[in-house]
Amino acid sequence: MSRIERDALGDVALPAGALWGAHAQRSHDNFPISGRLPRPAFLAAAAHVKRAAAIAHGQTGRLAPEKVDAIVWAADEVIAGRHLDQFIVDVYQAGAGTSFNMNMNEVLANLAGVHLGGSPGDHSVSAHDDVNMGQSTNDMFPTIMRVAVALLWRGTRVKALGLADGFAELARRTDGILKTGRTHLQDAVPIRYGQEFSGYADSIRQAVAQTDTAIAYIYELNMGATANGTGLNAEPGYPEKAAEVLGQTLGLPFRPPRNRFRITQSMGDFVFFASGLQVLAIELSRIASDLRLLSSGPHAGFGELQLPAVQPGSSIMPGKVNPSIPEMVNMVALDVIGAHATIATAAQYGQLELNVMMPVVADRLVESLIILGNACEVFETRCVAGITVDAERSLRLLEGSGALATAVAPYVGYAKAAELQQEANRTGRTVRDLVVEQGLLPAEQADRILDLRTMTEPGVAG
Repeated sequence: MSRIERDALGDVALPAGALWGAHAQRSHDNFPISGRLPRPAFLAAAAHVKRAAAIAHGQTGRLAPEKVDAIVWAADEVIAGRHLDQFIVDVYQAGAGTSFNMNMNEVLANLAGVHLGGSPGDHSVSAHDDVNMGQSTNDMFPTIMRVAVALLWRGTRVKALGLADGFAELARRTDGILKTGRTHLQDAVPIRYGQEFSGYADSIRQAVAQTDTAIAYIYELNMGATANGTGLNAEPGYPEKAAEVLGQTLGLPFRPPRNRFRITQSMGDFVFFASGLQVLAIELSRIASDLRLLSSGPHAGFGELQLPAVQPGSSIMPGKVNPSIPEMVNMVALDVIGAHATIATAAQYGQLELNVMMPVVADRLVESLIILGNACEVFETRCVAGITVDAERSLRLLEGSGALATAVAPYVGYAKAAELQQEANRTGRTVRDLVVEQGLLPAEQADRILDLRTMTEPGVAG
C-alpha cells in the first residue's frame, strides 16, 4: 500500500503508513550513498530543538496551544527513542542539511497530526508552517549540531576523566616501583611507574580542559537567524525563549548568539571544538602506543607491563595474546584525527552567507564524540584497571641501564662520567664499581649518589 503526496515538483509515492513525507522520500531516492543514517543522539538533539521551538512559539502566541502540545508530544516520542526507523535520509545528502531537517519536520508533523486524531499525510499539522515555523534549515541544522555536540560531550567528558582517574589510581599503585626511563627509545635516567602514569593521567585531563574551553562557544545557538542571519520570519523574543527552554530542559547554558551573521556563515566554533577532540585522540593514541611498547614481547620485547588478556591474539599461534585494547584505541584515534581534517576542510567551503557542508561536519563530530567516549571507557575498564608491572624485570633492566652515570656527573664532570658509562657498557661492570675502583668517589658516597629512588626526585643526587 502506498499514498501519494504532492510537493513543488509534483507527485511522490511513499508507503501508506510512513511518517516521513515527500521531501524525505525524494532525498532517500536521490542519495543512496553510504547506507548510514543519522545517529539516535543526533535525532534526539533535533527533536529537542523542534520541541523548544514549538514551546517558544506558543509563548509568543504565534502557534496554537493544541499544536504546541501535539508537537511537544511528537518530539518526546523521538527523544524517547521511538519511530527512529522513520528517519531515512543518508548522512551524505543535499547541502546544509535541508533533507534531514525536512525529514524531522515531516515525522513530527505526522506524529502530531495522528496525536490530534488525524492520519499520516493529511497535513493537519504542517511540516513547513507549524513544525518549521520561524525557522530555516540554515539556522536549525547548526543549532541541532550544537545541541548534539554539547550533549554528547557531557558523556564523553565523563568517560575521558574516568580514564584519567584510572591512570591516577594505577600511578598510586605502582609509585614505588622503579624502571628505566627512555628518551629517543634509548636508556635514560630512572623513573618510577607512578610518575610515568601520572603524566598520562594529567595529559588526558589537560585535553579535556582544552575541549571545555571550546564547548563554551558551542552553547551559542543559531535559532532565530533563519536563512542568512537577518532573522526574517522569526518573531521578536523567539530566539531568547527557545534557548531558555533548551537550557532548562537539558541543563546546559545555551544562549542566543552574539552575532547572528557570524554564526550562520562560520563553522569555526566546530573546528575549534574538533581541535580539542583531536588533542584528546592524539594523547590517547600516544599512551596506547606506550603501553603496547612496554608490554611487548613478553620475552623478545620490553616485557615490563602485563596488560589484561581480553582475547586470544592469533588464529595460528596458540597462546599468543595481543594488546587488543590499546590497538583499538589507536584506530579510534586515527579516525578522530581524520575527522578533524574533514571538519577543518569543510569549514573552508563556507561561501558568503552559509556553509553548505554542515551534514558532513555533523556526522564526523557526532561519530568522533561517540567513539572517543566509548574507547575511553573500554580502555579504562578492560585494560588500565588490570595492568600489572613486572617489578623484578624492571629493576634488572634498570640496573644494567646505560644512563646511571648521569648522577655522578656533577661530582666527576660530564666527560669523565661519559668515559665511565662507556666502560661500563663495554665491560658489563657497574658505574658504581668503576667510580669507586678508580678512586673518584668513596664507596659510601657512591652508594648515596647512585641510589635509584633518589635519582627519581629533583635535586643533585647524594
